[in-house]
Amino acid sequence: MALALDIVSDVVCPWCYIGKRRLEQALALWEKRHPDTPVTVTWHAYQLNPDMPRAGVGRKDYLEQKFGGPARAREIYARVEQAGRDVGIPFEFARMQIQPNTIQAHRLVAWATQAGDAGPLVEALFRGYFLEARDFTDDQVLAALAGEAGLDADAALAFLQSDALLDDVAADEHMARQIGVQGVPFFIFERRLAVSGAQPAEVLVDAMEEALAVAGPTA
Repeated sequence: MALALDIVSDVVCPWCYIGKRRLEQALALWEKRHPDTPVTVTWHAYQLNPDMPRAGVGRKDYLEQKFGGPARAREIYARVEQAGRDVGIPFEFARMQIQPNTIQAHRLVAWATQAGDAGPLVEALFRGYFLEARDFTDDQVLAALAGEAGLDADAALAFLQSDALLDDVAADEHMARQIGVQGVPFFIFERRLAVSGAQPAEVLVDAMEEALAVAGPTA
């Protein structure tokens, strides 16, 4: 018996990275309480900036347009940075030069999902973007991150240079809109109970307990 968890997120969403860390805390608590009920995690695409040019834009220009400039962005990101520190994420916002379109990164996650657990790749992407300021508009960079996550970097690059799984990513985003997702991360337990936002581990565990109780012994 396993508990299904679908996560809707974007790889350039800092709260999604924080939410992933809080989920890891929740899963550790869950394993202690329910060692015979593993959680199977599936990652789904969501673009915070779907109209972003494929080549991305300069981070400075992006902050100007979204927040009215770097000063206002620093105020907003101060809260994010504190939440990151609380879960061991030392965000490096100041190093970032490019705000990318994330379609290629999402395609890569979909590709990894076909092979099994995309979790290591998702972690590598979050790390690469938020801690190492790597350029996600470069397929070579994304393929290298796939290699660092234990996947075949050459195969990843060949995949990225194709058009494969574009429809899958579009379907994920359509699904998110259909169920009313307006912000990420968004957690869906057993396809029946949803939690929005980077909630504390205890909130996620409570949702998992409720989902398991509703699903019953055939989950």
